[in-house]
Amino acid sequence: MSGQTETKRLTAPDIRARKGGLPIVSLTSYHAHTAALLDRHCDVILVGDSLGMVMHGLESTIPVTLDMMILQGKAVMRGSKHALVVVDMPFGSYEASKEQAFMSAARVMKETGCGAIKMEGGTRMAETIAFLAERGIPVMGHVGLTPQAINALGGFRTQGRDEADWEPIEADARAVAASGAFAMVIEAVAEPLAAKITRNIAIPTIGIGASPVCDGQILVLEDMLGLSPRAPKFVKRYTDLGPSIDQAVAAYAAEVRSRAFPAADHTYTMKAKTPAKR
Repeated sequence: MSGQTETKRLTAPDIRARKGGLPIVSLTSYHAHTAALLDRHCDVILVGDSLGMVMHGLESTIPVTLDMMILQGKAVMRGSKHALVVVDMPFGSYEASKEQAFMSAARVMKETGCGAIKMEGGTRMAETIAFLAERGIPVMGHVGLTPQAINALGGFRTQGRDEADWEPIEADARAVAASGAFAMVIEAVAEPLAAKITRNIAIPTIGIGASPVCDGQILVLEDMLGLSPRAPKFVKRYTDLGPSIDQAVAAYAAEVRSRAFPAADHTYTMKAKTPAKR
């Protein structure tokens, strides 16, 4: 025995059990190296379909494919050992039928080794969530602002700022919880609505622009690091890496052009010749 304790990865039931307890810490990641950094601090790492915008410069998440999600899901699994890794189901990979959703989700879990998938939608997806949960696929729900539906919503708009609009969102949350999801993301909704949903459902809520009343929080990593050109109101920038990267690249470019880099410390020399024996 080596005496070393193997790290136990968190599971969907572990996160489900955190309802009303210590807040759940979540961030997105799409790479092995950022996943390794996040893994020491996060309970959940989400391989979000936001990678379409963050990594590929797309205007929305709509063009993201299942192959893209699987590729980055594999990378995040290689870089992490502790956090529950959840992979987003991209637009078009699960809406047609519950059978389509199962085949797509099964492929994601088999090829990446992740612990759960995430699906957008409330009442319309409840039957599908139940179908997957009954077949051994842990599902994280997503209600409120659902980015894959921005064409129907008319853009990225805060939800629930008028109490008259609450009932459909509450119904979505109830349906997701009742269908067997282990947790639920609530995005861009007014605080009183987030508080009511969190109070009235039995599974943890993970807020993104839904106030501190939720059972946990998630942000897009690049947003909170200051790497995104623009970020929503609900994002707090904990640092501003963009200017630092710009300065470092500018310094590198200047040294290359002046031949100051690479210096002797960064250059390989010939091996010293061993004197011949007489």
